[in-house]
Amino acid sequence: MAIKKQYLKTKPVCKVTFAIEAEAAKKVSVVGTFNDWNEKKAVLKKLKNGTFKGTVDLDTGNTYEFKYLVDGVYVNDTDADAYAWNDYAGAENSVLNL
Repeated sequence: MAIKKQYLKTKPVCKVTFAIEAEAAKKVSVVGTFNDWNEKKAVLKKLKNGTFKGTVDLDTGNTYEFKYLVDGVYVNDTDADAYAWNDYAGAENSVLNL
C-alpha cells in the first residue's frame, strides 16, 4: 500500500494518490470523510501489475479518516499517518494528515 502526497503551490490543495495491491480483486474504492464514505466517488483503477490506483484532490490543513473497500471488505492502509478508533464502525480507520 502506498500514499503519495503532492502539495500544490498555487492552491491550498494536496493531490493524494492512493495505491493498494489487490491482484485478485474486482473492485476497489477509497472511502472516507472526504467523500462521505461513498464507494462510488473514488473508484480506483486496476493497473496491469494488479495494483489499484487513483488520485483525489483534498484541502490542506485538514485530517481525514479513510479505508479501502476491496470487493466489499474494508481494509486500512499500512502507510497511513495514524489510526483513529471509530465507535460507529467498531474499528480503527486510517488517518491522513494534510
